[in-house]
Amino acid sequence: MRYIPGVPATEDDWSTRHSVLTTARRTAALVNVLADERPDPDDVAAVLVAYGETAPVGLRPEDVDEMRVSAALLREVFAAATADEAAALLNRLLSGHTGPLRLTSHAGTAPWHAHVDRDDDAPWAEWLLASSCLALAVLVWDRQRPPGRTCASGSCRNVFIAQGSGPERRYCSRRCATRERVAAHRERQSGGSVEDPV
Repeated sequence: MRYIPGVPATEDDWSTRHSVLTTARRTAALVNVLADERPDPDDVAAVLVAYGETAPVGLRPEDVDEMRVSAALLREVFAAATADEAAALLNRLLSGHTGPLRLTSHAGTAPWHAHVDRDDDAPWAEWLLASSCLALAVLVWDRQRPPGRTCASGSCRNVFIAQGSGPERRYCSRRCATRERVAAHRERQSGGSVEDPV
């Protein structure tokens, strides 16, 4: 097979910044930041900018409150144990909270891409739910497994996108995995019987 070099991505590469995987990772980051009881609009805006939105992002506290409701619905998809469960949740969300699939270029300011929110000027909460459902649905379709997970650490509520080959991840970060391994080791040393996390 002939080797064809990949095209290097740049920060200005629109298709990389708005890929399905990037959108899904943005979803996880927003679900995590919106899990706080009173998320700071600046923190939410920082996540949006980090994932390709143009600064400044003007979020009102009311926008963030509505986005929290969308994030709570999306958290259920991350908690799904099977592809069937994730698909059923996504179908329910797509049916009840999104418009029909449409293509938009935002009046020529962006390349053509798919949206399932009802309008280019949809409220932040609708946009979050619609764009996230579309990306997570594509991951279920592509991988035939749940698109993400909730961290297995009892002290962490974060969600993450489960990708890649090899053993399936159980923790959102190496930090959580290490903390759980150390806790399990200490428990074993003290005479308790705890299973070593992987």
